[in-house]
Amino acid sequence: MRNSILVGAILAAIASMSWGAMFPVANHAFQYISPFYFTLIRYIPVAIILVILLYFIEGKEAFKLDGKGLILWFYGTMGFTIYNLFIFWGQDLLGDPGVLLASIMEALAPIISILIVWYVHKERPFTFTIITIIAAFVGVFIVVTNGNIGLLFASGRFIPLFILFLAAAGWALYTFGGSRFSGWSVLRYSTLSCLYGTLTATFFVLIFSAFKMIEIPTLTEVYTVRYNMLFMILLPGLFALLFWNKAVIMLKPINAILFINLAPVTTVVIRLIQGYSISIYEYTGVVIVVLAIVSNNMYHRWLAKRQAARKAQQLA
Repeated sequence: MRNSILVGAILAAIASMSWGAMFPVANHAFQYISPFYFTLIRYIPVAIILVILLYFIEGKEAFKLDGKGLILWFYGTMGFTIYNLFIFWGQDLLGDPGVLLASIMEALAPIISILIVWYVHKERPFTFTIITIIAAFVGVFIVVTNGNIGLLFASGRFIPLFILFLAAAGWALYTFGGSRFSGWSVLRYSTLSCLYGTLTATFFVLIFSAFKMIEIPTLTEVYTVRYNMLFMILLPGLFALLFWNKAVIMLKPINAILFINLAPVTTVVIRLIQGYSISIYEYTGVVIVVLAIVSNNMYHRWLAKRQAARKAQQLA
């Protein structure tokens, strides 16, 4: 049991830290190619690798949809079209500050998940949870404005920030999807959701390219970012996807989601190494978001223990 928890923790940590590292890596790549083709070049190889792995490990039967094709396409689109296209699109529109803003918005996904459950199931969260939600958004607001509220609108940040919010909501919905495929292996759900989501993303990018709304990169530009893409394909793409979905099963969502806090922390560390000057406002905002997520998690753990103790007393 302890070994399982340790392995799950390591997998979740690697996934989260690699996601935190991908934003500074993407920032360099955006100097040469658009975020849309950056996403396609990143995930098409990942989808192909996953399909090959699934075929040889689980066979042709694993590609059957079991009547879940539409819902699989929906969750795949949320995770690999809405999240992946929008998170880098928003980051690119924000320029250099978008690196940390994209990372902090990704960490906000657990909080957004609570809001989605509240809206869909009409289940009002506990008062303490609502307080942590407000605190998390305050933290994001501090990072966004960086001590100057006028930046929110004057610098054209509002629309890119909304795009980042939609991306985080897409990832929150994709995380929900795993529970709808409980009879499937991690590899099967990861592969088919990635395949459907990537096909959808490819369709839209090609359509917009045909209308010259997205610039198609040259082979020279793609070759220039080859090391960026190698990192993005293997670590934040292939391994992080499999590691995260496996960790959620091993640790349970309430435990695994805590590790998402490592994403903005990793981004901050890398930015410091790169020589980027992080303001006290950005530090404060990141800390507030992290504390809000951790506090809400700890509160729900406490509730679960109290309910378990009450049941034990009733049975005694």
